Amino acid sequence: MDGCGGDGRRPRAVFMAFGTHGDVFPIAGLAAAFANDQRQYTVVFITHSAHQSLSTHLAASKVRYMPVASPPALAAEQLDNISYDSVQSNAGPMSFSRRKEIIQTEHRKACLASVEEVFGNDPSIHSDFIVINFFALVCWTDITHWMWALFMESWGLWRNDCLNLSPIPYTDPVTNLPLWHVRAESPLLLYGFSKEIVERPGYWPSSAHICGFWFLPMAWQFSCDKCRELFSGDFSSPFEGILCANHAGLEDFLMGSSYSSLPIFIGLSSIGSMGFLRNPKSFLMVIKAVIESTDYRFILFSSGYQPLDSAIRSVASLAVESSVEAPALSNDSTLLFNNRLFCLSGSIPYSWLFPKCAAAIHHAGSGSTAAALFAGTPQVACPFLLDQFYWAERLHWLGVAPEPLKRQHLIPDIDDVASVNKAADVLLGAIRSALSPEIKAQATVIAQRLASEDGIGEALRILKEKVLP
Repeated sequence: MDGCGGDGRRPRAVFMAFGTHGDVFPIAGLAAAFANDQRQYTVVFITHSAHQSLSTHLAASKVRYMPVASPPALAAEQLDNISYDSVQSNAGPMSFSRRKEIIQTEHRKACLASVEEVFGNDPSIHSDFIVINFFALVCWTDITHWMWALFMESWGLWRNDCLNLSPIPYTDPVTNLPLWHVRAESPLLLYGFSKEIVERPGYWPSSAHICGFWFLPMAWQFSCDKCRELFSGDFSSPFEGILCANHAGLEDFLMGSSYSSLPIFIGLSSIGSMGFLRNPKSFLMVIKAVIESTDYRFILFSSGYQPLDSAIRSVASLAVESSVEAPALSNDSTLLFNNRLFCLSGSIPYSWLFPKCAAAIHHAGSGSTAAALFAGTPQVACPFLLDQFYWAERLHWLGVAPEPLKRQHLIPDIDDVASVNKAADVLLGAIRSALSPEIKAQATVIAQRLASEDGIGEALRILKEKVLP
């Protein structure tokens, strides 16, 4: 199978994904896998410029990285730092909604420009295709069977004003009456989760497929170049030769020879950058309160969220001044609270870390959820938005996590003693439930069921079967 058009040119595959790290990186992993498997294709990946770290990994698989300038998340404090000189020269300060509207408009223009750059005016589109994630929806036919009505007000105007289409799918642009006789077949839809976790409903169209969780290549998951270079893929010796000397402190903390129990992971991924972690100090104080009333140790991933990193450095500085604790271990790692909280601003693969943790406390994002499920690690979920509430409830239903926390149980709005202690009590109860023999056993059972799955491989197989000529 050559997959080329009649003119002999190389066919083109565009993968377009927008959103946070967890929304974008799995699609990038699929793009790289496709490029490695179908070398006759020109493969392009379009995403936010904020995900520049992907460019090197994609280039290694011969995937062209095309960035657009829009931010992955729109939080009010982020927009304060974005300049709109051309707009503000004629008007005063804009509201958050107005600035968000401007970003969305520019984002859509950039998306269209990128696609036009790839395909140009070439009339031959034989073998070409576009793969998008939910946040990259650019055509109503891609979502007509799912949730287009939720976006009708915003996307309908754009369809009408910019694309000269009817505002509602499959309607006449003049009369707005339905044109069901031209209804297209339901588009191919690939879900990056496991059928062992979410069963496939019988009413889904045949074009919807559950592939299994999509995990990135291990080397992509290190933020540290030295650690990435040292990684060989051999985890038979889990505490030797994996991390660089700069991060040896994490391995020492994990081994914890003076402690009888494994540490507990805690991380909220992109929740901070999305505007939900407004009081990082209260978050740290809740962890401190739990530490002071137990013998637990914690590993905190700050995900490079600057306000949280600043709060960590501030607490560390005060401790050093009072000669209570040692200074930072390295540029991106710090020990706090009697050396029982290890803070890391970089990233280490969850698949390496979670099996070495007693439990994982997270925001119930699909990536964190999947990694903990595969590792057989009990979980404590604290959802903040969108599908996180579903995953949190699902984890509890599966028996691998206690009831989900509410956000004030992890990040109280104020850091007074009463609020912090109340939140710490709830968190401590959830941790104890997660560490119960029943939940630990069930987490192991689920991990065994998932062990043989290859989500990226299955998605690639379906793409080749359903899309390629």
